[in-house]
Amino acid sequence: MFKYVLKRIFYFIPTLAIIALVTFSLSKMAPGDPVKLALGNKDNGGEAGQAAEKIAGEKAYNAMAEKMGLHLPTFYISLSTAAEPDTLYKYTKRAERETLQRLISQYGNWPQIEKYYANIRKVQYAMYEVRQDSTTYQPGRELNNQVNGLFQLYKDEEILASLATMKDAAALSPAFTDAARAIKQLDESYSAVKTNATNAKNYIPVIHFFGIKNQFHRWLFGDKPWFFGEEKLGQSAGFLRADFGFSYSDKRPVWSKMKDALPWTLLLNFVSIFLAYIIAIPLGVWSARQKGSLADNIITFILFLLNSLPVFWIATLLITFLTTPEYGMNWFPNFGLGDIDSEMNAWDVFTERAVHLILPVLCLTYGSWAYLSRQMRGGVLSVLRQDYIRTARAKGLPDNKVIWKHAFRNSLIPIITIFAGIFPSAIAGAFIIENIFAIPGMGKLSFEALFARDYPLVFTVMMLSAILTLIGNLVADIMYAVVDPRISFSK
Repeated sequence: MFKYVLKRIFYFIPTLAIIALVTFSLSKMAPGDPVKLALGNKDNGGEAGQAAEKIAGEKAYNAMAEKMGLHLPTFYISLSTAAEPDTLYKYTKRAERETLQRLISQYGNWPQIEKYYANIRKVQYAMYEVRQDSTTYQPGRELNNQVNGLFQLYKDEEILASLATMKDAAALSPAFTDAARAIKQLDESYSAVKTNATNAKNYIPVIHFFGIKNQFHRWLFGDKPWFFGEEKLGQSAGFLRADFGFSYSDKRPVWSKMKDALPWTLLLNFVSIFLAYIIAIPLGVWSARQKGSLADNIITFILFLLNSLPVFWIATLLITFLTTPEYGMNWFPNFGLGDIDSEMNAWDVFTERAVHLILPVLCLTYGSWAYLSRQMRGGVLSVLRQDYIRTARAKGLPDNKVIWKHAFRNSLIPIITIFAGIFPSAIAGAFIIENIFAIPGMGKLSFEALFARDYPLVFTVMMLSAILTLIGNLVADIMYAVVDPRISFSK
């Protein structure tokens, strides 16, 4: 058994590496600009404004991108073409980087494309210096919109139309003299892009090697010193050292937010699991012993009826009829965890919490009774058909001893299999119940993070759930051998 456990733990390493790679890849494909999300979706471009404010916005964007490690290459290696440079990752804005990739795929001449993009930036900076008045406001606004739009244009007809509009707007006022000169250089650089196209480079594959200074390595292992060394500002400890980044919504560390929510989710789930198993297992055994009887049929009907009722509907009914005096009985509070003050003793705190958790726990538990009891019933019936059970009964052993000593342990295999899937849900939480009853657990936290596009928190929960799934499967395998001596992992 010990060798088997070590072997399974060893297999965890490549499995976790694949899970980490998939999770990281999904985080990179998530919609939206992560830097803008982290900055609160502030737009650093837009209409004409104060140059200092615009430049400060750019600096804030670049500083946040560096703090998040987005100034690094994505992975250890990359497969691209001879037309694409190995420094394209330095363009941290996703929209700009994607536009550059499209231009490269069309023309294949990176030096000219890079110069063209630098000239767009020159026009943008020239517009920062234009003073706004009645004669410059409207054309300046049009110029800014066009130059900001150029960063995301890659179709020839659209770029030419934008350049023509910029030339016309710049000719309306002498205040745009420097901008007009920059626009002329921009027009010439774009003509050079089309004239010096080298499309053949797009068909030559190239592999770039970046070493360990990349986003994936930083996300997984961090870039802080592991043993000795001075920690630098902006360094990350990495996922493996429980540094999950910071939340986009309130800039708190992800682990800090999870640490507040996790105890309530664990409490809800463990109480629910305990009640589900402590009721469903004896009920399943009793139903197997009463197979085909009227009582068995009635219990089966009731359990399947409970299992078919949507949990959000039951939760709504319970809140309506058991927490509001207008419609029913005001027996329970309808949301939250109650108010705790320093003058309350331990028993008062316990009762205050318990009365708030009764309805959420009931909603989490009732649907499991039918499924678990039917699995237990089927397992017991299957074992009761075995020859060793007939032998035990032929020896004259009491029925209770036959059931609980000989049949019970061997019928737990399906229940253990179900139990293995509980580990990830114990940390992911119950989205619906925690939101309906306003329980500040992981389900509510993850639900809010999804809507807020708080991806560091979402993908941390996803990664931890995957790890707990692996642990749950290992625990299930060990429990198989414990309950059934016929199962052996020695070979």
